[in-house]
Amino acid sequence: MHILIVEDELPLMESMVSYLEMEGFRCEQATSYHAGLCSLDKHAYICMLIDLNLPDGEGLDLVRLARQNKTSSGIIIVSARNALEERVKGLSLGADDYLVKPFHLSELVARIQSVARRTRTQGEEILKFGVIRVMPEERTCYVNERQVDLTRKEHDLLLYMMANRNRVITKESIADYLWGEYGGGYGSYDFVYTHLKNLKRKLQDAGSPDYVQNIYGVGYKFTLE
Repeated sequence: MHILIVEDELPLMESMVSYLEMEGFRCEQATSYHAGLCSLDKHAYICMLIDLNLPDGEGLDLVRLARQNKTSSGIIIVSARNALEERVKGLSLGADDYLVKPFHLSELVARIQSVARRTRTQGEEILKFGVIRVMPEERTCYVNERQVDLTRKEHDLLLYMMANRNRVITKESIADYLWGEYGGGYGSYDFVYTHLKNLKRKLQDAGSPDYVQNIYGVGYKFTLE
């Protein structure tokens, strides 16, 4: 699964490449606008991660050119620019998502997987974990053959935990994923616990084991162990 990363901050590039390759992705690296331009059609990328502030050009132009070339790749803008108009402009040019720096690498993986699901054209994807089965496009969830009625946030939370299975994820990263830039503005993460508690209750009521481990003082781990 090839990913193109267009990013001129070398420490961030190294962190992303290391983490994504550990997750099974193959990364094509470009540290400038022109290097990114030369790499747009190099592979059938599952996703492109494009920074806006590049030393020799504008990342938004890469987004526009990629869409003009009819690429089927998902595109995520990764930028320190947090203004609403920048988000709107990037999405209107064809980006699928907009991730503001700094961010958790686990959230980046979840966003890539989410964008990849939306941009795939082949059939309905089914995600499985233990006795849980999820159809992301239909936003439906089953425990064995029993359908579980989840709210949108509960569904997104379940997908995030499945994407980060067997890894400790913090309450902060969950809040950032579910509520974006507003996730950290509540001072308390009790709302994360409430959504997780409701999700666990619904899954267990339908017959699922409790796959969520509470890692005291840190967060949670979604595991079959």
